[in-house]
Amino acid sequence: MSAPVLASRPILDTRAVSQGLLRPAEPEVALNTGLYSSAGQATAGYRSAKYTTNEWHQGNYSSYFAALTDLENAEVLRRESKKLTSETQASTQTAQANATRMLGERLQELHAWKSELQRLIEALRAETDLLLAQKRRLESALNATETPQLIATDNLQCRERRVGSDLVKDDVEVELLKELDLIHSVQELLKRTLAQAVSQVRSNRTIKSTLEMDWSDKYEAYSIDDKCGRHNSKCTETQRHPSSVKFQDSLSTPETWNKFTEDNIKLGENEQMASANLRALIDKVLQDTAEDLRAQCADVDKAFAKRCEEMSDAKFRLEHHLNQILEQISAQEKNIVELQQAIRDKEAPLKVAETRLYRRSFRPNMELCRDPVQFRLVSEVGEITESIESLQKKLEEAKQSLSSMEDTRMSLEKEIGNKKNSLFIDRDKCMTHRTRYPPVSRLLGY
Repeated sequence: MSAPVLASRPILDTRAVSQGLLRPAEPEVALNTGLYSSAGQATAGYRSAKYTTNEWHQGNYSSYFAALTDLENAEVLRRESKKLTSETQASTQTAQANATRMLGERLQELHAWKSELQRLIEALRAETDLLLAQKRRLESALNATETPQLIATDNLQCRERRVGSDLVKDDVEVELLKELDLIHSVQELLKRTLAQAVSQVRSNRTIKSTLEMDWSDKYEAYSIDDKCGRHNSKCTETQRHPSSVKFQDSLSTPETWNKFTEDNIKLGENEQMASANLRALIDKVLQDTAEDLRAQCADVDKAFAKRCEEMSDAKFRLEHHLNQILEQISAQEKNIVELQQAIRDKEAPLKVAETRLYRRSFRPNMELCRDPVQFRLVSEVGEITESIESLQKKLEEAKQSLSSMEDTRMSLEKEIGNKKNSLFIDRDKCMTHRTRYPPVSRLLGY
């Protein structure tokens, strides 16, 4: 007996299945029963009889459903893959473009700092050259002061050979001593200024070296970032460096990086300003010292001329002064008394000023201030002390003059000889020697 033939089979709408509108039924497992089936414990899991028509249709349906499910999953996966590919491509390109843009901004920032450093380095180089020129002027001016020192020393030594009453500390000697002190002060000032110039040159070169190192680092960083900015996905020089993703142990942050260069530039500008100020100071020092030396030289020459005139007049008028000696002695004694009284009159103001200074020294804490009052009191003490010294000097000169006048009556002939000797020393030796005094240009260091 043959198996019954299936006249028709179910029609499956594949579009409905693919769109999820029709959910195919789960195939039912055919029971192993019936006329042409085997049954029993021994045949479980193994089928020896033929499938039924329903089972055959169910098997085909299961195959169709599995194929349609795989097609649907494959289509969904393909669409998702295409979408993901587009999204990742866009995000990758955007990330690379952002990185390139940021590299460009970094290059601009590096270029700006590098240009500023380059400008300051060139300015420091030029400033150092100018300061070195001033340093050479200082050295030349310092060497030029040796001639005035030798002249003043020789004048003092020559005037020591005066004899008798002419061996006096007159205005010429005072001016010569002032000139010698001025020369020593000028030399010390020039030496200190020269030491400042040497120190400033060293500072300029040190900060210039620091700026050059910073510039070199930025130049190298600019080259690296510029090369990085030229890399793209089509570049053949790129390769994988997985370990580079890790953050390095960097020494700076953007804030400290900016501050480092800003501090260097600030130091460089400060040194440049200090160097320019020092050059201006050197100009002023050289100008002032040259003017002071020439002014003092003129004062000494004027004192010499005046002294020579006085000596000539004294030589020719000694005989006519005999009748005036007693009157001059009386006048000089009165002058001495007035000078002594003037000196005594200065003691009270000096005590007042010193007492004020002493009491103000007990001001507490921050009140112990060098205010204008303090400077005025110190200046007042100095002025009074200087006036006392001047009065005492004049008093000594007056006493010497008085003693000289008392001896004049007995030594007129000797004094005439002394005047001749003094005139020879001052006019013929000292004043002739002083014509070798260096000009202003040499004192200015040129």
